[in-house]
Amino acid sequence: MSIYNQRIDYSLNDPLEISVLPESPFELFEGWYKVAIKKVDKDPNAMVLSTYANGTPRGRVVLLKSLDERGFTYFTNYNSDKAQETNAHEKASLTFFWPTIERQVRVEGTVERVSEEDSDEYFNNRPLGSRLGAWASPQSKEIKNREELIDRLEVIKEQFKDKEVVRPNNWGGLRLVPTYFEFWQGQSSRLHDRIVFEKTNNGWVKKRLAP
Repeated sequence: MSIYNQRIDYSLNDPLEISVLPESPFELFEGWYKVAIKKVDKDPNAMVLSTYANGTPRGRVVLLKSLDERGFTYFTNYNSDKAQETNAHEKASLTFFWPTIERQVRVEGTVERVSEEDSDEYFNNRPLGSRLGAWASPQSKEIKNREELIDRLEVIKEQFKDKEVVRPNNWGGLRLVPTYFEFWQGQSSRLHDRIVFEKTNNGWVKKRLAP
């Protein structure tokens, strides 16, 4: 199967002018994200989390669950590979790709845990099945088959019968605290826009990169 000619010419958006962009990358991201919510049918909050382990980069798709000027928050089992990898090497990156609006954002920074209060608040607002699943799944560990997972879930259901399903101690939020943003927007003839925000001691500095 040839993929050489599987291409499109991007023409949806007007070119980005760096002089009129916000001084804060968070403000620009929020504006782009609001557009994605309207235009992207499924999971506009999906992002590739890239980590580093044993000399190898690793990536997987996770869901953004909170964003403020502290950073980008997602939730997981703290014993999972992605959490253990940022325990050992705190630097990581996030990549959002929205082909419907011909835009991509890459964010780099360091990962930290959110407060227990924030983790509790999010966990308690999850559907019951998701809360039970957090207890049942030994995330990233080998299991024999799917039936083993289902059996574990049935045991957990019985344990919490007529009880509140509270957050496991090994489950909660992680926040990527950004030091770098790159906003990519498709343009015709592959002359794409790439605008970078880098954090310095004096705040955020903007610059343009060649595509």
